[in-house]
Amino acid sequence: MVTVGLFVRLEAAQGKEQELEEFLTGAQSLVEQEPGTTVWYAVKLGPTTFAIFDAFEEESGREAHLNGAVAQGLGEHPELFAQPPSIEQVDVLASK
Repeated sequence: MVTVGLFVRLEAAQGKEQELEEFLTGAQSLVEQEPGTTVWYAVKLGPTTFAIFDAFEEESGREAHLNGAVAQGLGEHPELFAQPPSIEQVDVLASK
């Protein structure tokens, strides 16, 4: 059962919307290699606003993900963002 998660809000820099979308779709293959990541979603909330939601069975999975390839990739491409990503650690109250 998942117990913890992350909600990451991403605002694309002007003209970088397509690049950010491509980064997120490409990140799926990286996340698939993380055994502690139970669920992972990359979503588009609006023309320039994206988000990632992922969940983990325990804190160690969340920490591994925060130190993994996707987080590293986001940090290596600050030009994609109008502002730094907003990373919120959440507790999962219920899931199916």
